Amino acid sequence: MQRLTATEAARRFSDVLDAVEMGRESFVVVRRGREVATISPAVAATGKRLNTLLDQHRPDPGWSRELQEMRASLVEDADAWSD
Repeated sequence: MQRLTATEAARRFSDVLDAVEMGRESFVVVRRGREVATISPAVAATGKRLNTLLDQHRPDPGWSRELQEMRASLVEDADAWSD
């Protein structure tokens, strides 16, 4: 992983993005000697990955009921926008 100063990254931003996109390279951006960001290829989403995520986070069976209760408790204020 290449290291770039924030100034270098700003000056060469288009080139950095090209390198990430085409060459699958990654960069660490350094400001005042500290690592502050990483620029790397985005992780592609797939249907399989989405299914795995949904399987890991099952729906809450009470959510629909709670949503209906909250909606029922709302009171419309007819004068909210009048002068």
